[in-house]
Amino acid sequence: MSARIMLVDDDPLVRSGLRLLLGGDPELAIVSEAPDGQAALDTHRTEPVDMVLMDLRMPRLDGIAATAAFKSGPQPPAIIVLTTFDADDYVVRALAVGADGFLLKDTPPDEIVAAIKNVLAGRPALSPSITAALIKQVVDGGGARSARATDLVGSLTERERDVAVELAGGASNAEIAERLYMSLATVKAHISHIFIKLNATNRVQVAICMHDAGLA
Repeated sequence: MSARIMLVDDDPLVRSGLRLLLGGDPELAIVSEAPDGQAALDTHRTEPVDMVLMDLRMPRLDGIAATAAFKSGPQPPAIIVLTTFDADDYVVRALAVGADGFLLKDTPPDEIVAAIKNVLAGRPALSPSITAALIKQVVDGGGARSARATDLVGSLTERERDVAVELAGGASNAEIAERLYMSLATVKAHISHIFIKLNATNRVQVAICMHDAGLA
């Protein structure tokens, strides 16, 4: 069954390009489009999707506010933010409210498709330049971020910490299960507990927290 995807961008040419780019993949189905965040939320209520490809700067409701609204609702879709901006505060703000990935609009088509499939499989997706920006944010964050992250990580059990380290390294659930000799059900249960204890809504936020704590 194909993953149901919504395209959200105020530029119809961008939406058209994404539709052409993704339309040929049998695992992906573009089922809806929206010109802004509010329209996306309204559409999702009547026609829910598995993933949203979200622009950042849009009228009425921007991508960050829309992502936060999506993630605070029931059964939120995965969200990949697509943007032309890679070196500003939007990166951290979008991920902080729950975005599962962050790609530049000039990312090669095959890499966009791969990123979508990675996120649908539970892995984060970040452009290399955005990863570098995040690392800089972590480094520049100083002792306060590190101390807070260390406190949060301290609430994890030893086994949860092992899972969190693997998760922060980009391992899939199956890979974690194999490396730590756990069942998939046990891995999923640990990840649920990790999200709660680290106040995280996705794997990217777990990775940032583990990095801040010096464990990834």
